[in-house]
Amino acid sequence: MKIDMKVNGTLHTVDVPPMKRLLDTLRDDLRLTGTKEGCGEGECGACTVLIDGEVVNSCLVPAIQGQGVHIVTVEGLADGDTLHPVQQKFIEYVGTQCGICTPGMVLAAKALLDENLSPTREEIREAIAGNLCRCTGYQKIIDSVEAAAAQMREGANA
Repeated sequence: MKIDMKVNGTLHTVDVPPMKRLLDTLRDDLRLTGTKEGCGEGECGACTVLIDGEVVNSCLVPAIQGQGVHIVTVEGLADGDTLHPVQQKFIEYVGTQCGICTPGMVLAAKALLDENLSPTREEIREAIAGNLCRCTGYQKIIDSVEAAAAQMREGANA
């Protein structure tokens, strides 16, 4: 079945079986491999994408649900060669660690900061709670999100 999907601002027409997962469509058909498969059960967050700004586990979503919505993957955050502040701060503060959870953490953080540029550490923890870090290094992730929030606040006040 052919469906039209708007991913990272670009309209794509893909031919997929009715129940093919959005995760597989993004990775296999659109070659957006930043979205990872961890557990395949919606528990780890490695496959996180934003659908109309909401955090979603793409391993649980049929690709057909991608029609008529705007999907953002980690590849869609940068503006050309300029990284999104969340991406940049994850690098600077070593929130990336081994990298498996990074795309999901970055997207969950972006969704939080789109709503709240001054989150508390507890609000950051809640926002990333659906994403498991196998390195157990949540401190660096939280520090990265705090730094991104500060940079985004400065940009908003400029």
